Amino acid sequence: MRAPVLCLAAVGAFLAGHPAGAATAFVPPEGCQVDYTVQLRGCRVENHYRCAADPAGERRISIADQTGEFFISRIDDETRWIGSAAPQDGTFTALDLAGSADNASFTTLLATGRDDYDFVTHALGGETRRYIGHDRLTGESVTVSSQTLERTEFSMRIEDEAGNLLATRSGRQLISRGLRVFFGDAESFESADGTRSDDISTPVSFAFPGQDGFSAAKPIFDCDMMMSLMSPNPHHPTL
Repeated sequence: MRAPVLCLAAVGAFLAGHPAGAATAFVPPEGCQVDYTVQLRGCRVENHYRCAADPAGERRISIADQTGEFFISRIDDETRWIGSAAPQDGTFTALDLAGSADNASFTTLLATGRDDYDFVTHALGGETRRYIGHDRLTGESVTVSSQTLERTEFSMRIEDEAGNLLATRSGRQLISRGLRVFFGDAESFESADGTRSDDISTPVSFAFPGQDGFSAAKPIFDCDMMMSLMSPNPHHPTL
């Protein structure tokens, strides 16, 4: 049976309690607790948190730029994209777990060095997208704030429900084995009409409870550069 598209009530629950605007401290929804905060290049900050009401292993990630929170994602321990929401315009997308041919597997990536996937998502309102691609460990690693991150290369094709090409994404990302999560690095996005954009969102610092910068709501890197440009929000933030 295909997983149902979440209703408006579910979207409200997903967004409830999230800070609006450019607050100085990130406050998670009631019943949730921040695990750590990551400052990224490209004037973005991520707060990773868990909620007691969510299934075991699931986590949420709030991403903010200089104008405030613009994206919330929900993933599980296999880094599968369970759901995502854009608070500024109310859009919501959910994974069709049962209807996907090959869901992403962090365990497979760590065990074999490569994970191929082919999964489907549904947006509130009916839009369906199919993501076909792979992640591959390169053998390279970097250290950021005492966190060891391993580099991956990826390539992804995005199609509509009829199989028409919508866009492609490719580039590099970083993973943490201990935190079981992907972070951005450098990637390119190209739409079917040939429009291309590049994005850099490499982690610059981590802050855990009791450390400076923990639960920060404002990004601090590359923001002067972004002030005269359009919003750096990526087409599909890294999960």
